[in-house]
Amino acid sequence: MQPITKKPQSLTNVPYHYCPGCGHGVVHKLIAESIDELGIRERAVLVAPVGCAVFADSYFNCDTIQGAHGRGPAIATGIKRAKPDSIVFSYQGDGDLASIGMAEIVHAAVRSENITVIFINNAIYGMTGGQMAPTTLVGQPATTAPKGRDAALQGYPINICEMFSAIKGAKYLERVAVDAPANIFKAKKAIKKAFENQVNNVGFSMVEVLSQCPTNWGTDAVKSLEFVQKDLMTQYPLGVFKNEGK
Repeated sequence: MQPITKKPQSLTNVPYHYCPGCGHGVVHKLIAESIDELGIRERAVLVAPVGCAVFADSYFNCDTIQGAHGRGPAIATGIKRAKPDSIVFSYQGDGDLASIGMAEIVHAAVRSENITVIFINNAIYGMTGGQMAPTTLVGQPATTAPKGRDAALQGYPINICEMFSAIKGAKYLERVAVDAPANIFKAKKAIKKAFENQVNNVGFSMVEVLSQCPTNWGTDAVKSLEFVQKDLMTQYPLGVFKNEGK
């Protein structure tokens, strides 16, 4: 029988630690496939985050470094400037990027650092127990907002791609999801495009991925997909927000 798919060379054989139904594993595979297809594994450097993907450095078969919480873009900037031929990608969650790391990601975009950022938005703090994130929806429960996010008390969720579209240095911004096969194919295309931009010296590229978190949403895998489709996508519509690539 002719195989039609195989495990990417850019992934190790270490089993994932993610909860059942989590989208991180899918995104890892899409990243690894993109790296393999572009032939950039020997040049690739991952900046792993603090959060649910804290062990991402164990899963990717490339050079990796563990960053302090939220500082991925700053570390990626240093690596890229010191080794311009490297292909550097920062993998970050919504707490890591949109809360403690907001200054780092904004200024990396303002400077149009030629790096690739993969931003996982599951609208909740995952690793630390389900606290409210900057992307938590109005009315969505969290351990720090058990009655749901109240805009009058905690403000509104942050739409990162929409906000970054006003930054001149941000060259490529796209929001995708990994809730269904059709969207997973689109997510793969966007992630590969973000890496191609770096190869072509386009500048700052970021792909935001809407991802499910059944554990901290207090639901099952199937219902978590429905939440992505009916709720997350309403607040965070999919699409290309900026594309100035070559």
